Amino acid sequence: MQLIAERRNIFGKKLKEARKRGKMPAVLYGKGVKTTPIFVSLNDFKKIFKDAGESSLIKIKLPFLKNKILDVLIQDVAFDPINSQPLHADFYAIEMDKALTAEIGLVFEGISPAVKEKGAILIKVIHQVKVEALPKNLPHELRIDISKLANIGDQILIKDIPLPEGVKILAKEDDVVAIAEEPKEEIVEEKPISMEEIEVEKRGKREEGVKTDEGDISNA
Repeated sequence: MQLIAERRNIFGKKLKEARKRGKMPAVLYGKGVKTTPIFVSLNDFKKIFKDAGESSLIKIKLPFLKNKILDVLIQDVAFDPINSQPLHADFYAIEMDKALTAEIGLVFEGISPAVKEKGAILIKVIHQVKVEALPKNLPHELRIDISKLANIGDQILIKDIPLPEGVKILAKEDDVVAIAEEPKEEIVEEKPISMEEIEVEKRGKREEGVKTDEGDISNA
């Protein structure tokens, strides 16, 4: 996966017109390159981002630097809150022979017997984890099989996550990832009766000629 970048000399409000022409502003920084404002094709970026996502390795070609090609990670993508179009991204240039850390998303798949058959509630405690790996080993995502949650109270821990070779999760092994939790019964609290309500009730009984604790209040 490769993007072609062009040097960017446009900033601020002027970016609106560039976006209309299908260009997405970005910043390139990291190993072997000075922090450089760039443009990339919005359509090309959307296609790559759909497959790669954040923290995945792609290549970026720099025609303005003698067609230099860098290995980069997509980071900090900003989206339009109305139409969800990408507005800006950071590209972090890396060294392929040095380990790096990145946040990797968790994908929960399968059907939990505890949920389907026993009425448990699936609680996803965490949705991403920080990992350490060489760039070539960095996974796009980590998959969690919730079919292992057979009984109420069953848990999936960090140590239960299957990892590709060369990948290490930077978290405690016993941290909970997901749990099949027993549903809590909804407790309906009885509303205390106010003195005002008691007086209203007594007044209503008087009008109906009903005997109360105050004695016979019959109109007879």
